[in-house]
Amino acid sequence: MTAPESTLASPSWAQTDDTHDPALRSWVESANDPKTDFPIQNLPFGAFWHDDRGCGIGVAIGDQVVDMLILRDAGVFDDLGDAAVGIFTDNLYPFILEGSSARRALRRRMSELLREGNKELAENAELRKQAVCAQSDVRMVLPTMIGDYTDFYASIHHATNVGTMFRPDNPLLPNYKHIPVGYHGRASSVVISGTPIVRPCGQTKADDADAPTFGPCKLLDYEMEVGAFIGEPNAMGRSVSIADAEEHLFGLVLVNDWSARDMQKWEYVPLGPFLAKNFATTISPWVVTMEALAPFRVPTFERDAGDPKPLPHLFNSDNESHGGIDITVEVWIQSQQMKAQNIEPVRLSRGSFANMYWTLSQMLTHHTSGGCNMEPSDLIASGTVSGPTKDSRGSMLELSWRGTEPIDLPTGEQRRFLADGDEVIMRGYCEREGFRRIGFGECRGVIMPAST
Repeated sequence: MTAPESTLASPSWAQTDDTHDPALRSWVESANDPKTDFPIQNLPFGAFWHDDRGCGIGVAIGDQVVDMLILRDAGVFDDLGDAAVGIFTDNLYPFILEGSSARRALRRRMSELLREGNKELAENAELRKQAVCAQSDVRMVLPTMIGDYTDFYASIHHATNVGTMFRPDNPLLPNYKHIPVGYHGRASSVVISGTPIVRPCGQTKADDADAPTFGPCKLLDYEMEVGAFIGEPNAMGRSVSIADAEEHLFGLVLVNDWSARDMQKWEYVPLGPFLAKNFATTISPWVVTMEALAPFRVPTFERDAGDPKPLPHLFNSDNESHGGIDITVEVWIQSQQMKAQNIEPVRLSRGSFANMYWTLSQMLTHHTSGGCNMEPSDLIASGTVSGPTKDSRGSMLELSWRGTEPIDLPTGEQRRFLADGDEVIMRGYCEREGFRRIGFGECRGVIMPAST
């Protein structure tokens, strides 16, 4: 069985090839499990620490990780020339600098190397022993140095829900349907999945109080988002066109934009989020490349008939027909009591990244339209991924409707917002008939008590 042809004329970044063939199998048997996030059709990149080997740059395949540095030193990538230079370090940054052609070449080489029937690595017992190990034997670290971080607000369902809570007569502000709204986040507090999250402290002000007080956040929340790492940079003063934006993206991760809602309410006027957002942002460890996502491209969000058409610099026919990505995103929770009673996590929501009002290309183009220079490994995030139904809302603020509709847990506990000891687990995956399911792995974080 081969990958079906698209019914639309695909731009280059949305075209499928033999690496997406659903019939491909790997000699790594766990990669052939239909439930795995990491079949041979995916091959995401990441960085890890192995107690015996030290730092490594890896590719996920099934439940295994392949150490790219060991393969490079063994000469496996010699035929790629400069493309192999980019993995000469302990994180993905130099590789990202090599550009999209190097990424595509290395992904294709790994696809060939890991295919069933290819004996180059499969039957080289010594090299395989050095280069391939279980993911459970490594500790994942941030995939790359993150120089800067910007968070958007691209889901109209999320924006409408939040706006309805605070401005019921005017949920959406006048600019929402004209520009991708965003704010600059804090790169230094972006952490890898599994990092404990300390409840932040800050100023809050009750509605009936005369003055604010300082103390631990009481309304701690998560936000289910998708993030993109910048690949190709742009010079300061030069914008990235909507037609070229996809070539400037390296790959995607899941993002949990932890949010202190009570602090946010008090501080966000007049300049927007600050301490309520900068204490922690969690990302998943494996970066799924834009090439792996090609089969799951979809048209942009269908706007209402009365909505304004994007201005020319934010409009492109390829983006309209293929700019969306159909990623299913889920949020799960496990409380401390649930863990003590051996109760598995329960799902809070399931939504789709295809429901975003603005595409990643539009976010990047808008970000650079004033001349802002984006650098390799900069991170942009989509904002909360929410859908039209209650079970697709990507934050607890929305699910509990500002705390007025508490969420019941299997232990009899209720949640309006997050409690200490709660673990939030985010998962993402892509499915389409005629293609193999691919996934992002998990984005996890446990809430720890405030450090006061």
